Amino acid sequence: MRHSKFLISIGLLIMVASCNQKDKKKIVDYENIYAWCIVPYDSVQRSPKERIGMLKELGLKKYAYDWREEDLENTATELRLAKQNNLDVIAVWMWIDDAWDSVGKLNRSNTKVFQIIEEVQYKGQIWVGFNSNFFENLPDSMAVKKGAKMIAYLSNKAKFLGCKIALYNHGDWFGEPLNQIKIIKALPNHDLGIVYNFHHAHKQIDTFPEIIEAMLPYLWSVNLNGLRKGGPKILPIGEGDYEMKMIELIKKKGYKGDFGILGHVEDADVELILKANLEGLSIY
Repeated sequence: MRHSKFLISIGLLIMVASCNQKDKKKIVDYENIYAWCIVPYDSVQRSPKERIGMLKELGLKKYAYDWREEDLENTATELRLAKQNNLDVIAVWMWIDDAWDSVGKLNRSNTKVFQIIEEVQYKGQIWVGFNSNFFENLPDSMAVKKGAKMIAYLSNKAKFLGCKIALYNHGDWFGEPLNQIKIIKALPNHDLGIVYNFHHAHKQIDTFPEIIEAMLPYLWSVNLNGLRKGGPKILPIGEGDYEMKMIELIKKKGYKGDFGILGHVEDADVELILKANLEGLSIY
């Protein structure tokens, strides 16, 4: 009799555990996750081959490629290796600085990026961020006009190579999505999108419901991060106060795109940082 009761109790526990597992909220599907900020931010300083191996070990099938000037000598190799290993490089990063970049003339590194894209026949997005100096001391209308000229120039170059431009918020004037939307609307003949970054969104937490409403038609990717109003800038997903509600709102509004997890930590093994962010997502 005791044995029967014991078996019944175990059975009930299994049933409860099974139900809990089914009821567990899955806020982001694994196939919709990509890695971001994993090239310059890695204390192990992995080679392209090692980095691709790490991503495969984590079960990630997508990533976006950021770089510093010293990384560009290996970029073509990495893009080819990623393709050979069935990894989707969804985007390549680009940084525009008014001291070095203008319409018709890009700096050496950005010129090299376009050359690599053409060489390896990469087809994807180019995420464009701007140094604050590009819009410094300009009234709003002039900033939109100047930004639109540069984005149009980059978009034409990208289109010729089979790529598209996405506007990447990185603080300051260009970091405000509503300003990015003004630039996009000034270029109706260009196929442009927005990449929204939680780690540059601390000042937008309170207005996020309005921002996401305006941004959604142009939103291609969302990079996640733990969010507290007082910072820090980089925080593991799940350790902030606002990121989960913001993710839920994005999805509720109808966003169907991918979400990025960051490796954006100085002097740390990027694999450990990515794992921490994956674990943060799994608590929901």
